[in-house]
Amino acid sequence: MVGSVSEPVRVRRAYDPAEDGDGTRVLVDRLWPRGVSKERAAVDVWLKELTPSNELRSWYHHDRTGRHEEFVERYRAELDDTAHTEAVERLVGLVRDGGPVTLVTAAKDIADSHVPVLVDHLKHVMKRT
Repeated sequence: MVGSVSEPVRVRRAYDPAEDGDGTRVLVDRLWPRGVSKERAAVDVWLKELTPSNELRSWYHHDRTGRHEEFVERYRAELDDTAHTEAVERLVGLVRDGGPVTLVTAAKDIADSHVPVLVDHLKHVMKRT
C-alpha cells in the first residue's frame, strides 16, 4: 500500500529504500525496525504514540483470525483518546505544512496492520479541522 505521488500521505516499508519524493518520513511503529540502521531508514520523526497500545497490539498479534474488524474499532477508539491527541495533531501539522508525508512501518502486511487505520483516521481528522 504505497501512496501515489499526488497523495499528501504515503506509506512505505522501513526495509525499502527512501525515495526523493517521500518528503517527511515518519516512523509509525512502537519498536525500531529490526536490522535497519537509522541512516537507511531515513526517518525524520518517530511517533511511537500513534501506534496501538501494547495490550491491543499483543491481543491482535496473538491470533489475528477473525479479529481484524474488532482491532480496527479498538484502535480507532485509542486514536480518539486524549493520549493520542498530541501525536495526531503533530502528524496533521506535518501534512498541512506542505507534505508529502511518508508513513514508515516494518509491518510485513501493511493492509492488515494499524497503518491503514491511521491513514483513514488522519484523513477524517483533517476533514473536521
